[in-house]
Order: sequence, then C-alpha cells, then structure tokens
Amino acid sequence: MLLGRPWGGCKPGRCVALLTLALVFDATGLTLLLLGIFAPLSYWDFLVYTGALVLALSLLFWVTWYSINIEVPLEELDL
Repeated sequence: MLLGRPWGGCKPGRCVALLTLALVFDATGLTLLLLGIFAPLSYWDFLVYTGALVLALSLLFWVTWYSINIEVPLEELDL
C-alpha cells in the first residue's frame, strides 16, 4: 500500500494522449542526448542539441497535461 491506497490506484488523468506524448518525447530526448554525449560519433553535437530541444518540447506537453488535470470545486470559483 502506498499512502493508504492499494497498488494500481493511480489514474493517468483526463488526457492520456498528452501524457503519452510527454513520455515518448522524454524518452526520445534523453536517448538522443545520452547518445550524443557517450557515443564516439562525428555528429555528436547534432544529437546533443536535438535531444535538448526534444526534452524542452516535452515540457510543453507536461505543462499542458498538468493544466488540463487541475480540478477546482465550483464553490471556490467566483462566478
């Protein structure tokens, strides 16, 4: 049990497509970045810069996914 809940009680949120895109972009960016750092290639700088840009782009998906999943009760809204 984790914090009083049984295992597997985690929900991915409202928009699973954005979550999947964010995870794919994270994995791709990290792979490109580490390949550019550790592989003895002549075009290592392209891989490092591309990996960093892909990771920065994944932050946009994370922020969008998080913003969609914010829940505010109607009582707290000043409507």
